[in-house]
Amino acid sequence: MRIGAQLKHTVIPLSLMLLCPPFAMLMAYTGTQLHGSFAGLLSFLKEEGFLKGVWHIWSPVFFGTKSAWLIIGTFALTQLLFIKLLRGPRNEGPETATGFIPVYKANGRASFFLTVALYWLFSFKLKWFSPAILYDHFVEIIGALNFTVLVFCLVLYFKGRFFPSSNDTVVTGNFIYDYWRGTELYPSVCGWNVKHFTNSRFGMMAWLLIIISFAAKQDELHGITDGMFISLALQVWYISQFFWWETGYFRTMDIQHDRAGFIIIWGTMVWVPAIYTSPSLYLVHHPLTLGWVPAGIIFIIGAFSILAKNLSNRQRLRVRETNGNTAVWGKPPRIIRAKYVNSKGEQKENILLASGYWGVARHFHYAGEILGALCWSIPALFSGFYPYFYVTYLTILLVHRVNRDDRKCSLKYGIYWDEYRKLVPWKILPGVY
Repeated sequence: MRIGAQLKHTVIPLSLMLLCPPFAMLMAYTGTQLHGSFAGLLSFLKEEGFLKGVWHIWSPVFFGTKSAWLIIGTFALTQLLFIKLLRGPRNEGPETATGFIPVYKANGRASFFLTVALYWLFSFKLKWFSPAILYDHFVEIIGALNFTVLVFCLVLYFKGRFFPSSNDTVVTGNFIYDYWRGTELYPSVCGWNVKHFTNSRFGMMAWLLIIISFAAKQDELHGITDGMFISLALQVWYISQFFWWETGYFRTMDIQHDRAGFIIIWGTMVWVPAIYTSPSLYLVHHPLTLGWVPAGIIFIIGAFSILAKNLSNRQRLRVRETNGNTAVWGKPPRIIRAKYVNSKGEQKENILLASGYWGVARHFHYAGEILGALCWSIPALFSGFYPYFYVTYLTILLVHRVNRDDRKCSLKYGIYWDEYRKLVPWKILPGVY
């Protein structure tokens, strides 16, 4: 047990924290300098030696550059101001075990449209900077973000230990594990909810602007192709859906259960910009043409997959908000009123939905997410693995998350979860998994 606990709380987190930042740098370098060729990367690392090769790539931009800091600082400040200044209704997240209720200003839609409008105005229209600026400084930006987040997570660790924002704080005494997992569930700095900013307004909005910049770079070099257009359109559709229903995101596992540590903060501020954008980065130097009929079919499949993913989340939320007094696909919902005991020893009840999307599979929305990601990667036409790294990683992540959720729900709901699994036997996709 001690060895297992040591692996879980020290060895695995430390290994991932040492490996992930340089891997993000290698992905950015490979996409921009080697045109997405992993064979080229392996040849380079073999010739230089792995550690020397990584240092050769990372050291010039380890602390970023003036251009990278200007870009990141301007973007971050803009998003922080949008959270505070743009109008939006008050939205409350779920109450925590200690009774804390996080509060958000629901102005994600306005932030989304204004961010795109300002980028278009200052780059495409006024030409204050090149629309391809994020591509041109991409490796520098990832380098600066790596350094920034490593320091920021250290600040959050000490803040949670000595100046917590709420009682939802856990300090195990194992520095590596606490730094990795985070100490606070809902840290707040100068009135800003940290996870609201990092997970939503920084990570997701950066993804949006970066892929627009990548498309502009392809247009500059080769002219825009139908493949890049479809890939960009599907990703913009996905991100717009996220901000259209941003309040629903505040009720997901990432927000409700995962504390603000390296795994979440680095993941949203570095991994998302470096990895989620990789299909578009690959297409910059691979101007592949699909033909508008195949492109249209791919877009329709991808768009409906993304829409189904979001509709399923809204469906479950609507059933719970109405206490089951609503219709699902034109019929009364099939529900299980699952009782459980919270951390205070109080008996609570939650609704498990077993009809509609949630009657197809226990996590059918993950099938929509995976298929959507596959559709915006397919324009690369299987010319290399680089553009498919993200969807491969996403599939592994979601399968792992499904199994993790299943174990948690089994412990939480007991016999009610057993009943639910009998009603909905498939985890993600009927007949497959």
